[in-house]
Amino acid sequence: MRDKLTKGDIEKMQKEIEYRELELRPGLIEEVKETRAQGDLSENFEYHAAKRAKNRNDSRIRYLQNMIKTAQIVEDESADDEIGMDTKVTLFDEDQQCEDICKIVTTVRSNPLKGLISIESPLGKALLGKKVGDRVLIKVNDSFSYYVQVKAIEKNVGEDDDKIRGY
Repeated sequence: MRDKLTKGDIEKMQKEIEYRELELRPGLIEEVKETRAQGDLSENFEYHAAKRAKNRNDSRIRYLQNMIKTAQIVEDESADDEIGMDTKVTLFDEDQQCEDICKIVTTVRSNPLKGLISIESPLGKALLGKKVGDRVLIKVNDSFSYYVQVKAIEKNVGEDDDKIRGY
């Protein structure tokens, strides 16, 4: 499955790869060498911990490289008055009789507990392209759905505003 990523997501991943390769990896390799020199490897906890940390770093690098290689680049093509990528949305939940604020993001950045809703989630899919005042049916599955009303839209909200709910 190809993940949908923005150019900004890819740039952040490339920066993380660069940091891990150029700054973290040399220190982790040196730590493995130093702990290996301490003697019996079968009972050397420090060696095994250093090796594990190096392997985790290398695994993360490979994961990010694979994500970039297989990514589907998405861009926000919505109008200024429509919900699109990186749009902060105020919704009124008709069942709960309360307002909620969320931001539409790529799957990689999604975190529902922080109000970051994936464009591939039922809520994200239903909201894309909607405008202020629209009443939207959110169909979670065959047996559960609910309505929300779009109260406000704030376009092109940067990643610095990813803490929608302040958690």
